[in-house]
Amino acid sequence: MTRKSQDASGSTIRDVAARAGVSASTVSRVLGGDYPVSAATRTRVLRAVRDLDYVADARAKAVAGVGTPTLAFVLEDITGPSFALMAHGVEREATRLGHLCLVCSTEGDVQRELDFIETMRAQRTAAVILVGGTADTPEYRERTRRIADSLAAAGSRLVLCGRPPLGPGAPVTVIEYDNEGGAYALVAHVLAQGHQRVLFLGGKPDHTTAQGRERGYLAAHRARGLDPDPDLLLHGDFTRDSGHRLMRHALSRKLEFTAVVAATDMVAAGALTALHEAGLDVPGDVSLAGYDDIPFARDLHPALTTVHVPYEELGRLAVRTALGRTPESPDEHLLLGTHVVVRNSVAAAS
Repeated sequence: MTRKSQDASGSTIRDVAARAGVSASTVSRVLGGDYPVSAATRTRVLRAVRDLDYVADARAKAVAGVGTPTLAFVLEDITGPSFALMAHGVEREATRLGHLCLVCSTEGDVQRELDFIETMRAQRTAAVILVGGTADTPEYRERTRRIADSLAAAGSRLVLCGRPPLGPGAPVTVIEYDNEGGAYALVAHVLAQGHQRVLFLGGKPDHTTAQGRERGYLAAHRARGLDPDPDLLLHGDFTRDSGHRLMRHALSRKLEFTAVVAATDMVAAGALTALHEAGLDVPGDVSLAGYDDIPFARDLHPALTTVHVPYEELGRLAVRTALGRTPESPDEHLLLGTHVVVRNSVAAAS
């Protein structure tokens, strides 16, 4: 006799199929992720899974030969160098601990993020690691709190890596690095070289990572009794193209500055190209600094002064904490340090 796949809440795979208006085999395909289905069908199935609070039978999965414990790594853009470093740390630590690591690149699509997490919850993944800054809105907190609660109810764990905490009582682990402190130290180093007009090439104004770095920029000025010129704060995103575009914009407006601090090394690389195209020497005419210390920062000409972020360690710590392999309480808010790496792109103001 064939046994129905039934979870602890009493819902079966056939209940999900009936709610979604598809066959039980289609539900299995959606949750297994190993067979193509239409986006509309996938959405209906995942909505039914969520409505019925269905969780796949782990014993049935083991019989099917897919019983290797898994954890999910969810990020906005897998091509970003800092994300890639963190993913490397997650994957290596997960492998070392005998877990399969599944990666989802959401491209900033909130619904895609929710759908993937719902699939992982239904498959009883050991943990879901959400990575990268976001817009810290009430909607974000409510949505993420619901995710954390549903994962906890299924015996899983949500880890926020580089994302803002949700407040007291949320079943979530938060692992961050000292984002604002790193920016403060970097800008303080630039100001100590005698620069007083420092152009800041920032990210999106509502992005938590960008906000932290801008706060550090402002705090470093105020600590030296300086009132930064609002015209020297430009906003874009964290890409090389954004750095190039913002730098050309600043030069075309003839803004007065002797140094540039970019929100990321990628932004700094784009700014460096624009400065060279304008016939300006770095650091002879303009000093330049970045943030992240991604591998190519040392290979730029000149080698880039920047802030080192321990991205790989963040990834490894996220896995160890999520799987209960560290002595810290899983509800702790863990903060890793950053430090300035001085290379050749910042010189004394002339």
